[in-house]
Amino acid sequence: MTKAKNDHVLTGRPKKRLFIGMLSLTAVLMAVILYAIWYIGVPGLRAIQPMLPWLIGAVFTFLVAGAFFSIFNMVLAVAHLPYLPFLQRQTYELINLLFPLAVRLGSIFGIRRRKLEGSFIAVSNLLFNRMGIRVPADRLLVVTPHCLQLASCPHKITRDPENCKRCGRCDIGALVTLSHEMGFHFFVATGGTLARQIVYKTKPKAVLAIACERDLMSGIQDVYPLPAVGVLNIRPNGPCYNTHVDIEEVRAQLEKIIIPKPKEEQ
Repeated sequence: MTKAKNDHVLTGRPKKRLFIGMLSLTAVLMAVILYAIWYIGVPGLRAIQPMLPWLIGAVFTFLVAGAFFSIFNMVLAVAHLPYLPFLQRQTYELINLLFPLAVRLGSIFGIRRRKLEGSFIAVSNLLFNRMGIRVPADRLLVVTPHCLQLASCPHKITRDPENCKRCGRCDIGALVTLSHEMGFHFFVATGGTLARQIVYKTKPKAVLAIACERDLMSGIQDVYPLPAVGVLNIRPNGPCYNTHVDIEEVRAQLEKIIIPKPKEEQ
């Protein structure tokens, strides 16, 4: 296997502290920038209205304090300490705001975007699991990208995975079998737009998505406040081509989410 391909193979679990550390560093940088803007603008603001510098300073202070509190809350969750789950929305909004800058900052330290996205997914999954979200199987949606299907397969499974013949040459058949066994909704999407249509149509209470780091990160944020957990795909042939997924990892995540049926209903 070439080095280029090796870059796309899932080789280990992303480190949660990487994302939190870069987000914290980005927040510090933004605090410095806001202070510089405020300090430079004080004379002009004072000329307009003597209280204006204090008002703008209070707003900036509130924004910075809120950002650091959200990050601290995330650290508490990752450390398995008591935290405030209701701040997740503010946390995702903070991530949307600061992540592009975190990527640029990470590149200075030689940290690739994919690693940061993988670290975010690990943190997001931990928050999902700490909330103890459990749903009936028929209210859970599992979505995968079409690249999980063998590229040479003639059977169209987008929108209807039941067209899969379960030949065993890719992982779609195993997921179809798992959906029959456990009872969740399973769809294969060609992109983010179709995935959002599927979510709107099925109206699930929770989502399990299988994709690459970039698509998982954007998807988890797109469906919020709907709770979502992500499982990274495996890319031995590079991105978006004959990808795979660890079926046992998928099953383990599903068992954490799905409410078991009473024995008399099984």
